[in-house]
Amino acid sequence: MSERRIGVYPGTFDPITNGHFDIIQRAAKLVDHLIIGVASNAGKGPLFSTPERVALVQDEVAPLIAKGISVEVRPFDTLLMNFAVGCQAKVIIRGLRAVSDFEYEFQMAGMNARLNPQVETVFLMASDRHQFISSRFVKEIGRLGGDIAHFVSPRVAHRLAERFAQDSRQGIDPATGGAGE
Repeated sequence: MSERRIGVYPGTFDPITNGHFDIIQRAAKLVDHLIIGVASNAGKGPLFSTPERVALVQDEVAPLIAKGISVEVRPFDTLLMNFAVGCQAKVIIRGLRAVSDFEYEFQMAGMNARLNPQVETVFLMASDRHQFISSRFVKEIGRLGGDIAHFVSPRVAHRLAERFAQDSRQGIDPATGGAGE
């Protein structure tokens, strides 16, 4: 009997975009079980807390799980390689949008291979309709009142609108994310 192929798709997912979801769907075809690792990554100053981001990702993948696709969502705040090994993953899935992503991802893959050569990194190119989407741009457009419907699901767009309205009520400048004057 062959060993079950477990893959990890890590990210901050602040918020999860249609591009992330596209990679999740495609990655799930390559492994028997896909674990979406939601990184705490406080250094990036996320808009949503880790539990909120986990919940957003769980909501997005629920239709896949309902179809019998083996996907789960887990938070992590450790070294990616430690997380992957703890999940018994043999592959780390990374998405590439543009050439600018490649250098960073190439370096990370090399470091991860040094840490544990038993875990492979697999790169999936973003679909052409998602190559320009980034969580950072989605947040910026949404914060400034732009239409983000093409970049995130309706659920995520609603949660972003709620968060921006909450921030506005609390005196946080919607243009910068910082305190108002």
